[in-house]
Amino acid sequence: MPALDIADCINETCPWSGKPVQPDSLTEFGGQVVGFCNTGCRDKFELAIRHFESARGEGGGPAS
Repeated sequence: MPALDIADCINETCPWSGKPVQPDSLTEFGGQVVGFCNTGCRDKFELAIRHFESARGEGGGPAS
């Protein structure tokens, strides 16, 4: 996987804290680069996404 680039980041401030995003705290979501103020906020986001995706996989999502 290529390194994520802050130049591709869709947000300038962390969705959790409102602080500026940092180049070492990026992740990809829905094909977009999303930034966070630190790796802790990034990891909290990734954990929340995993929980959501797991719940949807257990029948919690919309019917196909």
